[in-house]
Amino acid sequence: MKSYPLLFVMGLLYASCATPDSPVPSSMVYNPGKLKPVDSRLAVSVGQVAPDFTLPSLSGSPVSLSSYRGKKNVVISFVPAAFTPVCSAQWPGYSLAYDLLEQHDAVMLGITTDNVPTLHAWTSLMGKLRFAALSDFWPHGKVASAYGVLRSDGTTERALFLIDKEGIIRWIDVHDINKRPPLEDLVDQLSRLDG
Repeated sequence: MKSYPLLFVMGLLYASCATPDSPVPSSMVYNPGKLKPVDSRLAVSVGQVAPDFTLPSLSGSPVSLSSYRGKKNVVISFVPAAFTPVCSAQWPGYSLAYDLLEQHDAVMLGITTDNVPTLHAWTSLMGKLRFAALSDFWPHGKVASAYGVLRSDGTTERALFLIDKEGIIRWIDVHDINKRPPLEDLVDQLSRLDG
């Protein structure tokens, strides 16, 4: 049986809890109430080449998906919006479990349709994220639209895409926007890349 570092186990527990405490103060979290679980139609499928993109990041440098080709597996995490309840707990959970991504030669790219200043304010409250947070703000939702996860209100679905080193989509999870995707599902899919 494979053993995982304590940090990963903590991240797994954190990300799988039904109602974990968000690092973002509740007074700063906007709660839109229950939303339609899925409000888009996928534009890609497993086995296809992932649409390339270049987006601005919080580091100030643009990040391109193609820069990882031949080097790293990539997990793309689309989250609907900054300062919302589920999103404010989902990304810190991934940050805690980032060592697991490294074990599978993978990186995570977090994407929202928020602008860079909003992403900066939001993620600053979370503490240091261990992955790149990218803005799909302008042209608004262009990347989310290319993947088919742009919702009718201009936010994105809560979705995960696993892309292998050759740029091929290996797994897609468009999740109920009101719930966090179970981290163990991502762990399972990452393990399959190794086998």
